[in-house]
Amino acid sequence: MVNKIYSTALEAVSDISDGSTLLVGGFSGAGVPETLITALLEQGADNLTLVHNNAGNAHLGVARLLKAGRVRKVICSFPRSWESHIFEERYQRGEVELECVPQGTLAERLRAGGAGIGGIYSPVGYGTELAKDKEVREIDGQWHVFEKALTGDFSLVKARRADRLGNLQYRMTARNFGPVMCMAARTTIVEVDDIVPLGMMDPETVITSGVFVQRIVRV
Repeated sequence: MVNKIYSTALEAVSDISDGSTLLVGGFSGAGVPETLITALLEQGADNLTLVHNNAGNAHLGVARLLKAGRVRKVICSFPRSWESHIFEERYQRGEVELECVPQGTLAERLRAGGAGIGGIYSPVGYGTELAKDKEVREIDGQWHVFEKALTGDFSLVKARRADRLGNLQYRMTARNFGPVMCMAARTTIVEVDDIVPLGMMDPETVITSGVFVQRIVRV
């Protein structure tokens, strides 16, 4: 019988290795998988590349991984946001790399990774530093920048509800990057508020299919 439920968050993140690329869901404080981040801090993986909406707020979310010195590189849209001082301090000291990506481009690169295509052409960023050393081409009279697909070794995502097969429902805007990050990672780990029996969720309200989810933890 297929059962993707793990008893603890620490067990679910136990095989995340040094040097992994992590796709971490959340938008500011909405939909951030805080329990999985706490478990990862305890687990000890280091030299990580984080793909996230921003570079952390105060001492919350991915800022905790940055503060612990576990992060080598951040790929995000908003490196300077509400109380992002931990990232800013580490970046100014040369302790962490940054790849800044426009938010819509970030979402589309993740979608491309999940769809199995090499990347996308986007007009956003053409003629700026964001296009440096990237392929450009003219399409219908407008210049576009080629942006490579984004994938990860693991994704850490928060959802509202799951069944044992990993079908997911989200809570309103806490969905944000969750669905595309589930698709773009080799292994998706999801923390949920509730686990329900098979058949209890209306299929029309299932946002992420269980085929994209490998591990579930109820928190």
